[in-house]
Amino acid sequence: MEIEKAKAIIEAILFACGREVEIKELMAALEVSKDDILAIIESMKQDYEAQNRGIEIIQVQETVQLATKKDFYEYIYPIFDKRSKPNLSNAALETLSIIAYNPKITRAEIESIRGVNSDGTMYKLLEYNLIEGVGKADIPRKTNHV
Repeated sequence: MEIEKAKAIIEAILFACGREVEIKELMAALEVSKDDILAIIESMKQDYEAQNRGIEIIQVQETVQLATKKDFYEYIYPIFDKRSKPNLSNAALETLSIIAYNPKITRAEIESIRGVNSDGTMYKLLEYNLIEGVGKADIPRKTNHV
């Protein structure tokens, strides 16, 4: 296979995946040896550097990934900072305000205050990293011993 075509294929794979791609996956896709893949990737790295491109290929152990250069972070961040912020439902805001008022509150106590099950709301707040789970409360519980 011609080297320029192989470079284009690898670039397309890395761009489309948006994740780390194993060398084995590239070997299977192009049907070439590991040494050939590594040589092509090294050539691509040199091309990107020589052309002063905004992207680079990062290699970690047996994987490679297409990434933006760290030098351009200050230009990229404002674009990503404009991403839509999660909207919270009234139930989530209510639950969040209860937790803000009493940070050591348990899920059962929140449900007692609200009068409804709060599982879904709590999971959503955890997903948005607005609250954190700290484990189980160390309180005596009823047990049914016969």
